[in-house]
Amino acid sequence: MPVLSGAVTFSRFRAEPAENAPSDTKRWLSKGLKSGAFEPIDLKKTEDERAAGFVELENHDSVDFSTGSVLYGEYALFGFRIDTVKLPAAVLKAELEKWAKAFEKQNGRQPTRGEKAENRASLRHMLRQRAVPSTKVHDVSWNLKTSQVQIWAASRKAVDEILIAIETAFEVKLQPLVPASLAARAGIADDALIPTPELIGVEISNSEIPSSEVTHGEA
Repeated sequence: MPVLSGAVTFSRFRAEPAENAPSDTKRWLSKGLKSGAFEPIDLKKTEDERAAGFVELENHDSVDFSTGSVLYGEYALFGFRIDTVKLPAAVLKAELEKWAKAFEKQNGRQPTRGEKAENRASLRHMLRQRAVPSTKVHDVSWNLKTSQVQIWAASRKAVDEILIAIETAFEVKLQPLVPASLAARAGIADDALIPTPELIGVEISNSEIPSSEVTHGEA
């Protein structure tokens, strides 16, 4: 739980509403979070290998999003959970070889390619039923007063996915808080951001300085 434990890996953004700011913040937050709420992978009914969505910060299995579980003063705190089911190829191969040996012993011949393919599908389904999804939760901190959003994730791919989920659920546009973006908002030209010689440690010789500046101040 990086937001509460003090980890420092995060990306910062400024949330800009697509339209007017919501009049009822609590209702807006609950509606947005529930629209993108996490839904567990149903291993019995679907072949999906991945599920992602919003969860409560302190209870990653809850998507109730009550006011007390989301609002902390001027902050909205919640998580973005990603579950994945990955069946190791080595496990499936070992099970298939075990089945092939048992088949040959029982039938006096090796299984055909079609029989192998059919059993591979059955074995994969069986192993998938036993699999336990791996879970990763990324924390999100949203200062509702300053509109600053912090996404606590080191992976660029994860940050981008959470960014899109937030923009879709809350109808906002997240602008990265990086020097170039901040300069653009302030109306600072790009050429004004070029490093100075002093910053990059380059010495300028007299031959590179216009003569009017070289003789400036001489008697």
